[in-house]
Amino acid sequence: MVVAGTASAAVPAIATGADLTPERIAELTEFVRQDCGSCHGMTMKGGLGRPLTKEALADFDEETLNLIILDGIPETAMPPWRPLLSEAEVAWISRALKEGHIE
Repeated sequence: MVVAGTASAAVPAIATGADLTPERIAELTEFVRQDCGSCHGMTMKGGLGRPLTKEALADFDEETLNLIILDGIPETAMPPWRPLLSEAEVAWISRALKEGHIE
């Protein structure tokens, strides 16, 4: 299944063990592009924050990415998103970034 986000590229529904609706996947895709993109660059190629491209994340496992997204990185600009995102949503974001589906 493929879900179109607000940009022209389509983003697949990536299985994470939890069912995310196509609407929620579109919202998460937009969230990453806008909220994460404000620091990591609108094309995920870096800015204030490091790049979040498939190549840049190759050495990170999904569990580490999940924890970084959920809990942030103390004493840096990386905030914790745990209050706003579920673990299943974060797992979807991590996998989508690692597989290069969000740019």
